Amino acid sequence: MLNIAFFGPPGSGKGTQSKLLLEKYELEYISTGEILRDEISRQTSLGITAKALIEKGQLVPDELVVQLLEDKLTVNSDANGFLFDGFPRTLVQAYILEGLLLKLNASLSCMISLDVHQDELIRRLLERAFIQNRSDDVEHIILERFKEYETKTLAVVEFYKSRGMYVSVHGTGTAKEVFERVENVIDSVVKVSSQNVVLIGRPGSGKGTQGEIFAQKHNFHYISTGELLLNEIAKGTDTGKDVKRLYENGISVEDETIIKMVEMEMSQAHGNRGFIFKGFPRTLIQTYILEGMLRRMNTSISLVVYLDVPMLECFKRLSRRSQTHDARPYDKTTDLIIGRMEEFETKINAVVKYFKKQNKLVRVNGIGTTDEVAARLDEILVRSLKKTRRRD
Repeated sequence: MLNIAFFGPPGSGKGTQSKLLLEKYELEYISTGEILRDEISRQTSLGITAKALIEKGQLVPDELVVQLLEDKLTVNSDANGFLFDGFPRTLVQAYILEGLLLKLNASLSCMISLDVHQDELIRRLLERAFIQNRSDDVEHIILERFKEYETKTLAVVEFYKSRGMYVSVHGTGTAKEVFERVENVIDSVVKVSSQNVVLIGRPGSGKGTQGEIFAQKHNFHYISTGELLLNEIAKGTDTGKDVKRLYENGISVEDETIIKMVEMEMSQAHGNRGFIFKGFPRTLIQTYILEGMLRRMNTSISLVVYLDVPMLECFKRLSRRSQTHDARPYDKTTDLIIGRMEEFETKINAVVKYFKKQNKLVRVNGIGTTDEVAARLDEILVRSLKKTRRRD
């Protein structure tokens, strides 16, 4: 989902550029002023309340604005994205917008501000006043409007600058020239936004093998909590010794240990399209944790793939592996294998339900040769990720 906060002082050409943006990217236009006027004209309860406040010369409170915005966003939740015109205007509203988009499992892509020299802005507005015979657009009033704009938007600009989301675009030139600059900004934002895939499936379903194949082919950074933990065991670290003891007794490793390893691995990834997570998250709690990690990186989970292999087949695969040099500490006995299966079935349902509700879950048949499953997974993943790219 492409979400843009579009800013610009009076006379910057924001109206013209907004129309071009809406048409090209098929965005839903969000203007608090227009929403208020619509509510008032339709004489809704919120409109009546807003009108009464405006007639008294009072500002419409954020609580009311939030209700109006939330209704607008919810009704259009399947849109390609939103173009926010003149919102947020304050630091409080910037935080409000984060919360509203979070409900849609989305975030603001960037804040674009049209930069035009003040002399040029004055020239444009005076010219418009002459053409449209507007007596209110005189120079001293225009300067006051500029001052008000800068005062109100400064905190918001700094808010998005600190998050690396603020982009200033040179707004002088023809409408086409300016729009090309705006397009370049948006295209670069879309290009760098990462996609992240979670692979889930029963122990022995082959998700590790398939995850590595897909990650290598499509330049994703592959993260397997199982491999991270096995590396600690192989290195003989204190953590590895604790993990080995837990595995041998059929006990799950604590979330805190896994989180630290995943965070460390994520911090070392550079230049990839995103992450492929295998074995994490296993529980609903871990799901919330991973979403929090990714949100701090201004990204999110794009797709969850359930590699579907019947339990009996998975059991046979793990039993065969337990007799080889590739045996894991957690599948050396029948009891350990059964315990892992039971734990998976108990905990994964909540995770599946969570992502299914978000329309992020796809099931892939995991039966067949490695190449057959890889081809099947590749086809479905590439197609599904294209869809999420358009949404994001």
